[in-house]
Amino acid sequence: MTNFMLLKGFEVELFTGTFAGKNVGVASEITKEISDFVKEPDQRNLEYITVPDKRYAVLKHALLLPRIKLRQWLDCRKLTILPGSTLSLGDIKNFERSDVENSYHSFIEQSYGTRVVTASIHINLGVENLSLLFSALRLVRCEASLFLALSASSPFLGGNATGAHSQRWVQFPKTPSNVPMFLDHAHYVTWVEDQLAQGRMQNERHLWTSVRPNGPERPHVLNRLELRICDLVGNVDLLLAITALLELRIINLKNNMTKYDPMEASTNTPKELALLADENDLIAAKFSLDANLSHWKSGRQINCRDWINELVLEVTPLAKELDMFELLQPIESVLKHGNQSMIWLNSHAKGVSIQSLLQEGIVEMEREETNFIQLKSTQ
Repeated sequence: MTNFMLLKGFEVELFTGTFAGKNVGVASEITKEISDFVKEPDQRNLEYITVPDKRYAVLKHALLLPRIKLRQWLDCRKLTILPGSTLSLGDIKNFERSDVENSYHSFIEQSYGTRVVTASIHINLGVENLSLLFSALRLVRCEASLFLALSASSPFLGGNATGAHSQRWVQFPKTPSNVPMFLDHAHYVTWVEDQLAQGRMQNERHLWTSVRPNGPERPHVLNRLELRICDLVGNVDLLLAITALLELRIINLKNNMTKYDPMEASTNTPKELALLADENDLIAAKFSLDANLSHWKSGRQINCRDWINELVLEVTPLAKELDMFELLQPIESVLKHGNQSMIWLNSHAKGVSIQSLLQEGIVEMEREETNFIQLKSTQ
């Protein structure tokens, strides 16, 4: 019944800059020399994509190795990888194009400016059965705010605390502005084709929402769910914990569609579910773990921490059955001590500068890579 694991892969966006926390754009140079990386529209950040795998140990290696390569390249130029998901100390007025001849990049710069200059994690889970995929999309969209709350790491922008725990999600354009709760694959195909015809989407990729279907020939050929809402998670063990929780929710759904598909288990209509989910996302972007959210089953108010605790308890039997329980442990630490944004804001309120906080984050990311290298050398 539950003896299946999903293929998992990641799209990881990173900022580069100085050890003082200032963003410096070198993506054009890096992508010429390190094949693991691709450019983003603004050259202050860049992206790498991991090969899909079911095994968490393999995924950890796949997540850290490109970072190690990038750090070695940056070290030679007295630069580093910056933590966080926004231009914490960067220039927020001027767009720094990585490819001036790319027409899609031109459209992005002209339409959105530096609102899109962010770093994030996209978590992809392989789901080839279309009925399960669209059920999973509905469930994950209704719970996306919880994953944002666990990952929040962008409280600063342009040298200031913004008042949000995920400034990235506050500012990033949601395109198109009104995305329905997809009933099935046919509904999705018809909707995408209409958006393209109306000019609300520039291409099939131009669906920027908390979660979306993905595949080799969108919108017709799909094979995975892509969770796009998470801020950059610098700690790989926490990222894998978030991924494990997501995977376990989808396996739960597969085993009991009636209980977990919001189309069947909620008292809300599809339109109401879409509005509820989007509102939860914005509330979680502001307050993360302290947010009071609306549960998709009935609309009842529930604290974000309490809801995540409920999910962890609900997936625990399955996690133990699949030998995944230990993977979830970093979530307990976040619930107890706060996410990256909450920790930073607490220190900032006590007088610690944004620069110092970023420098601490740089050290933490580098320490994780060093520990991984040392562990691999002893095996």
